[in-house]
Amino acid sequence: MDFDRTGIILYTINYEACVRFYKKVLELEILFTTEMLTCFKLGSTYLMVEVDDTIKEGQKLKPVERIKTCIRMNVSDVKAYTEKLKLHNIEYDYQEQSWGTNAKFFDPDGNLCAFRDSQSFEKQINDF
Repeated sequence: MDFDRTGIILYTINYEACVRFYKKVLELEILFTTEMLTCFKLGSTYLMVEVDDTIKEGQKLKPVERIKTCIRMNVSDVKAYTEKLKLHNIEYDYQEQSWGTNAKFFDPDGNLCAFRDSQSFEKQINDF
């Protein structure tokens, strides 16, 4: 299959807070907005933050038993990017592993995000 463009749609309950997070904290460029969504450039793909209109007012949500997805952004210097998170009082888990360095953190809606060092990721691909 040949795809023209790929992206991730992130349905959110805390729409305004998530838009601020991806714009101000992660400094993603906005491609376009509508009443109920904001589309950001995310590397060579896009991240669409959209109001989750399937949740009814007052509806209780079941707690998530495990995290099933992560929005990961490969960066040149994970430690430098975590300094930006600190400026916004965002907690993160910084880890240096044999396979590379990463830092995991959450957006305002509880979605897992992570920075990963580009160099070791590219090495894994090239060594495959």
